[in-house]
Amino acid sequence: MKIDIAYGKEGLIIDVPDRNLVDVLRMTGKPVIADPAGETRKALASPIGAEPLAELAKGKKTACIVICDITRPVPNTIIIPPIIEALESAGIKSGDITILIATGIHRPNEGAELVTLLGEDIPKKYRVVNHMSRDLDSHEYLGETPVYKAPMYVDKRYLAADIRITTGLIEPHLMAGFSGGRKLIVPGIAAFETLKVLHGAACMDFEKNTEGVIEGNTFHEEALYVARKARVDFIVNVTLNEQRRITGIFAGDLYEAHMKGIEFMRTQCTATVDEPVDAVITTSAGYPLDLTFYQAIKGVTAAAGILKENGVLIIAAKLAEGIGSPEFTKLMLDTKAVEEFLANICKPDYLVLDQWQFQKFTQVLRKHEVWMYSDSIDHETQKKLFVTPLASIGEGIEKIRERFGEHARIAVIPEGPYVNARLA
Repeated sequence: MKIDIAYGKEGLIIDVPDRNLVDVLRMTGKPVIADPAGETRKALASPIGAEPLAELAKGKKTACIVICDITRPVPNTIIIPPIIEALESAGIKSGDITILIATGIHRPNEGAELVTLLGEDIPKKYRVVNHMSRDLDSHEYLGETPVYKAPMYVDKRYLAADIRITTGLIEPHLMAGFSGGRKLIVPGIAAFETLKVLHGAACMDFEKNTEGVIEGNTFHEEALYVARKARVDFIVNVTLNEQRRITGIFAGDLYEAHMKGIEFMRTQCTATVDEPVDAVITTSAGYPLDLTFYQAIKGVTAAAGILKENGVLIIAAKLAEGIGSPEFTKLMLDTKAVEEFLANICKPDYLVLDQWQFQKFTQVLRKHEVWMYSDSIDHETQKKLFVTPLASIGEGIEKIRERFGEHARIAVIPEGPYVNARLA
């Protein structure tokens, strides 16, 4: 069976023998919202658990709108204009509206990327700024979190605004359960000092801090605590289908609207198989999420739950921007053994930027083999990432059949981390 899977901007067609194909796990086909801009305006006027945005904004002088960075395909050009309209209708002037890009620990988005994020007009008329997590002076201290005692530092520009709005995308997430909501504050606009703890070894290793889990997820609880301390007045979160079109808009209270969105997203993203498979072929959902190996790990962790012990996971990721941040790249290329890395992160004085993603990756490597297809990174470098490089997905399928037999059971997840793959 020929299957079109997400890969870079162009996609990739693979051919899996019918006798081996257990299932193609996709998001369910929720109806697309025909008039998303109009529905956004309705959601702002009739929000979940909050007053209408225009009412909340009355009497306010300044506003901050937090948006995701370039690694998230949030349809900002659809949802941001109605938010600005509501703020301006309440009397807030265009020069007093700041759009803050929640880069977390990622690089800033500038130039042409601002047009990709917001269209041609918004960056010309409104102040658009990047969060810089490692500039501690640009953050304000709000105390400590209750569980991990993380110092809470949040971007001063956000805290200075009279009305504070966050936007985002709700999808399965490898440590937060689901993205969106509180995640625009942590890690979105929190300082590196905060993330060193909430992305630290103890938090990352907690078994409930994984895809699809909210109840008992300590990362979720801590991030929500910080977001409440930072005060989020209003959120606008969306859900998307495989074609990146809007299927749901959830606006209003930080917690209530986000939970409604998660409840809806569960019905859209959950896909199951009856029993563990020998191998799974997955992706990191194509551009922009598969720009780096760092981001591609989300596709790996999301698919591992349906593999049998010592199964094989094939990840197809473009990796047009390479491995990741300089720190993450050096960490991956310099580490000779997984055991060496795991020993290091347990040391109280050891921390490397982005080590948490490698830690999540090792949780898969302990149980399974990971093979990778990418035409942007040479095979010798790929081997240093603890993966087996493939010349093609077809080569991988043949090796799977050699390993597990002619009737090896293979599942395919074309959109990677957007699907919450589970055993029935």
